[in-house]
Amino acid sequence: MTRLKRRVFDASFKLQVVEMIRIQGLSIAQVCRDMKLGETAVRRWLSQVEAELLDQPGLGKPLTAEQQRIRQLEAENRQLRDDVDILKKHRPSLPGNFDELQAC
Repeated sequence: MTRLKRRVFDASFKLQVVEMIRIQGLSIAQVCRDMKLGETAVRRWLSQVEAELLDQPGLGKPLTAEQQRIRQLEAENRQLRDDVDILKKHRPSLPGNFDELQAC
């Protein structure tokens, strides 16, 4: 039995499909038939874009450029906080680590 390879679509393609439904007024079924897409995936893309437009985190990878940038900045912020925490733990001269200074 031959297994079909899973298709991968980039964010711009997904946004185009969503625009066909939301702006052009085409039905989900029509778009799915014409583009040979699964209805479940298209409905998920619609839900994700609607969530992102309401400034809520969508499921999976962000589709809009704004949400992609927000996710990138959040990841950078997490990394910087982790770096600061590591530096604080290893510097006995900081005021919060006075006990470590006395132990030396």
